[in-house]
Amino acid sequence: MQEERQPMGSESLGTLLRSWRDGTFSEIWADWKWIWGYTKRYRRAVWFYTILGVASSTLGLVSAVASKYSIDIITGYDSDRLWFVITVMVASALVGLLLSSVTSRISTKISLRVNNDIQAEVFDRLLGADWKSLNDFASGDLLSRLSTDAGAVSSSAIRWLPDLVVSVYTFIATLAVILHYDWIMALLALASAPFLLLTSRRLIRGMRTHQQEVRQVGSRLMSYETETLHNLDAIKGFGITGRYGAGLRQRQEEFRRASLDYNLFSIRTEILMSVLGSAVQMAAFGYCLYLLWSGKILYGTMTLFLSQGTKLSSAFNALVRTVPSFLSASVSARRIRDLFALEPEPVLPDDGLDRQASRGFTVAAEGVSYGYAPRQLVLTRADFRAAPGETVALVGPSGGGKTTTIRLLLGLVRPQEGRAYLQAADGRQVEMNAGLRRYFSYVPQGNTLLSGTIADNLRMVKPDADDRQLREALEAACAWDFVSAMDGGLNASVGEHGHGLSEGQAQRIAIARALLRDAPVLLLDEATSALDVTTERTILRNLAARYPHKTCIVTTHRPTVISLCRRVYQVSGGRMELLDNDRAQRLAMDF
Repeated sequence: MQEERQPMGSESLGTLLRSWRDGTFSEIWADWKWIWGYTKRYRRAVWFYTILGVASSTLGLVSAVASKYSIDIITGYDSDRLWFVITVMVASALVGLLLSSVTSRISTKISLRVNNDIQAEVFDRLLGADWKSLNDFASGDLLSRLSTDAGAVSSSAIRWLPDLVVSVYTFIATLAVILHYDWIMALLALASAPFLLLTSRRLIRGMRTHQQEVRQVGSRLMSYETETLHNLDAIKGFGITGRYGAGLRQRQEEFRRASLDYNLFSIRTEILMSVLGSAVQMAAFGYCLYLLWSGKILYGTMTLFLSQGTKLSSAFNALVRTVPSFLSASVSARRIRDLFALEPEPVLPDDGLDRQASRGFTVAAEGVSYGYAPRQLVLTRADFRAAPGETVALVGPSGGGKTTTIRLLLGLVRPQEGRAYLQAADGRQVEMNAGLRRYFSYVPQGNTLLSGTIADNLRMVKPDADDRQLREALEAACAWDFVSAMDGGLNASVGEHGHGLSEGQAQRIAIARALLRDAPVLLLDEATSALDVTTERTILRNLAARYPHKTCIVTTHRPTVISLCRRVYQVSGGRMELLDNDRAQRLAMDF
């Protein structure tokens, strides 16, 4: 029998014992202290859940003992107490079933709340985390921690300790009852424990519809998280991380409602199946009563042993499973704690810059050096300046440092030497940081459209914009002609990452979105790379004509628009150089 128990928990138990000896148990304990921090928030509900579990287990024992006495009464022809004992037996079984259903409902509600709390806190931490430290994690790993690990922790936070208490109580109480009548029967029940397995999972086929709904809602939630993280640069650039945190909570609420509906249907199904199972058991029990009445069976305790043997084995298996569950929850907690340890982005006071926004801002960098890896500088002592009303170009080959410059200007990364700052018209200067992004409109590289309508994509930066404002932004970005020709116009649907649109069309909508934002500084990072030269020039001329007071910074590796720019900086080999007019024109002709 010992060999049968081995796979169920001895390996995990050995791991636990080794961690105690080598000192790593303190790390596991620290993980569980963090988990119990969530448990404390719902400690009243957890205790209530535990009490209901103990009460349900007790009523099960009462029902079993009542069954035994009913058999003994019939065997002894003592019919005076028969109906009383049967009443106790049926009442305890029904109340126990009710308590079990209530416990399942409460447990599911609390677990969903804790899971949403953890996910929302982790999501907010990711949105507000330092860009460089966040990019040390792969997106798939982040999603796994956000979903799978958060679910494991939320389940453990609510259920691990109560389930342990209930399992220990059930095991001891059931063993005590069997020992009271026959110690050999207790030994036989313990010996058979590893072989008794429950097969109730076959009874959930009727829940298929609800399962599909939960999966669909969960898939939409996962897609939202994926798209948000994929477009994190754009979201951070616009400074709208709070809006996306609220969007997550809205989708969490949809998932919570679908999950609770599924849970309620599960409870009803389990009750139905339990009633049907009880009816079968009562039929078998009635046949046993007939055998006892006829004198062929004389021992009522045998029925008690048969019914409680399975219960004892189940409690034993539940106790064994607590060890790997304990370790698994610790691993998940550690993975989530790593995300909580991410360095947050600095947000500095801006000294009332909002009052200066209408006059525009100068974007500048002085002696800036930066590298993503030690001793590998991407920029070295770079100087840069773009004032209101100017269009300034950053040109150079791919990988030369143009996008890094944009990240420095947005405060996504911070200079290792020198300073990057925003300067108001009154001369006030504020170092670049996350709090200044509300003054920037940003069009990053690549396709940054989200699934939804074209209007949805535009209004993500300005929810209260009317259709007229949307059209004006699209016209400035040379996008209105093809948008108005689409089925639905502004309400035409696009797929994830702008599926259904060409790269050029997606870029023009992204530019329109940045214009709708109407921030003092406009950053276009390779934003016209998929456009033809004529369209590119038209868009830049529209910007200069319609938004003459904006500070516009354009990066490109094909500087066909240099003639439209006030200044041109060439970024190559880690150095930034301001080109004079002659060199700028020669560079344009070379391309």
